[in-house]
Amino acid sequence: MNTFGYAFRVTTWGESHGNAIGCIIDGCPAGLKIDEEFIRKEMERRRPGKAFTSKRMEEDKVEILSGVLNGITLGTPISMLIRNIDIDSKPYEEIKSIPRPGHADFTYLAKFGIRDWRGGGRASARETAARVAAGAVAKQILSRYGIKIYGYAKEIAGVKFRVEDYERAFEIAECSDIRCPDPEMEEIAKHRIIEAMKEGDSVGGVVEIVAKNVPPGLGEPVFGKISAYFAFALMSIPSVKGFEIGRGFESARLRGSENNDQIILKNGKIRFLTNNAGGILGGITNGEDIVMRIAVKPTPSIAKVQKSVDLEKMEEVDLIVKGRHDPCIVPRIVPVAEAMTALVIVDCMMLQHLIPRSFV
Repeated sequence: MNTFGYAFRVTTWGESHGNAIGCIIDGCPAGLKIDEEFIRKEMERRRPGKAFTSKRMEEDKVEILSGVLNGITLGTPISMLIRNIDIDSKPYEEIKSIPRPGHADFTYLAKFGIRDWRGGGRASARETAARVAAGAVAKQILSRYGIKIYGYAKEIAGVKFRVEDYERAFEIAECSDIRCPDPEMEEIAKHRIIEAMKEGDSVGGVVEIVAKNVPPGLGEPVFGKISAYFAFALMSIPSVKGFEIGRGFESARLRGSENNDQIILKNGKIRFLTNNAGGILGGITNGEDIVMRIAVKPTPSIAKVQKSVDLEKMEEVDLIVKGRHDPCIVPRIVPVAEAMTALVIVDCMMLQHLIPRSFV
């Protein structure tokens, strides 16, 4: 399960402390002009080494190895490589026989009988850099159809952010160290992150993703619902523990008369009076904005003493996780969530032949 998608397929590869990570895109239409500067900017949005992030200093420069000639896609597999240049495995060597609480150390070992103890290996969030690279290509396809995807923090450390306009929220968040769209609440959220850092702890939050101008009719009935596809895509991101569309869990507390989106005519087209459904009905897009949220857990690597078991000695031990870790992963998950959203939409549009196999 290292490959995502049906018509537009993305395979990611590599480990956190390996020589490199990367992806292969298979099914990208021929004739697409690739904007490498746009890819660079998308990678920069996720890159570590900034305020409130891991101090691991990675350039995250993408090298396109195949599938592109003179900046134009050929319709053949696009191979993209991202070298790991700032690796420090020493903090992990002394605990390589001790699974870290909140990580996939134990479960990978249970599944494969072996694991890469260097920074979490394949289970590390480092893998998501490859997703952002692939998502940057998908976004360039969607831009041809006027489809835009916005992501920002909706909540951090229990501090909820007010959002009145999605596009404006995105613009404000992109100027924020923590991708906060609410300047009035930003300093409170930052203070809570700093407090957690001082205590050797971490915090989580909620990310909201909005896709605008998505055509109606995407998704398949019953088991192929686009809502289920989005859930599959976004829940595959490390640290994501919850997912909802539209009013989500809040709808469970409403009456049908409050939750239903009444149908109206606007400029001769079918539209909806409200968007409680988040742009999806019966698992199929209805033409309104797709609005989704994901719950992001606190970063599991913390400097507090925790209990674990030394698997070589088979005895309980006290563990302190050392290394360079994000006190809050929410800001860096935003571009990853956008990327996965873009991959789903492109794939569904190609499955319905709304995107051709060639733009030539």
